[in-house]
Amino acid sequence: MGERILVIDDDKQLLQAVKTWLEKQDLTVSTASGGKEGLNAARETRPSLVLTDADLPDLDGHAVCRLLKQDPATRSLPVIIMSGTMMEERDIIAGLEGGADDYVLKPFPMRVLIARIRAVLRRFHPEPQAAQTLKARGIVLDPEAREAKIQGKAVQLTRKEFDLLAVLLEKPGRVLTPSFLLEAVWGYDLADYNDPHTVETHVSRLRKKIGSDRIENVSGVGYKFVP
Repeated sequence: MGERILVIDDDKQLLQAVKTWLEKQDLTVSTASGGKEGLNAARETRPSLVLTDADLPDLDGHAVCRLLKQDPATRSLPVIIMSGTMMEERDIIAGLEGGADDYVLKPFPMRVLIARIRAVLRRFHPEPQAAQTLKARGIVLDPEAREAKIQGKAVQLTRKEFDLLAVLLEKPGRVLTPSFLLEAVWGYDLADYNDPHTVETHVSRLRKKIGSDRIENVSGVGYKFVP
């Protein structure tokens, strides 16, 4: 694919294993063993994606992500947080709310990690035909500019929230299952990953931002945008 991945982890064995696997996928990989080193590397080299451990000795992965997303020069860099210690729901939500584009729990099969990296990269390089403005119930989504407005007022959405809302807007009134959304929004292979909680968390956060009446939770089935 030609993308460059920056991997940040103080576990040298895991760092080397991830580097080896990613390079087998024809990805260019650079590494950093600490948060501050990784933050500086991301700012200087502008990789295609940053993969950072959550628990780092100097500057943790959550802070690295927040700082990158707060800086206009690096806010467009996709960030995936991986963690074997910060695994509670509150940790995952904190990471996502801090701007992370995905949150991966250790231990993970390398094939799953690679699939999730590819899914995030695909979302940052949408197909040209997908860049069509979507409008419904006062919401205007501009996929090309990655901008969302409600009643003319800008709304700050994470990339996953934006893509999730786009899929729902494309199919108004249709109930979409968590499995469908995992494939359509996250790009996951359901044989490797099929956790509906991922969708539930993002839908909950999205409803708070755009109004709970716009997205209906159809119990035991899925979610739909209410036209």
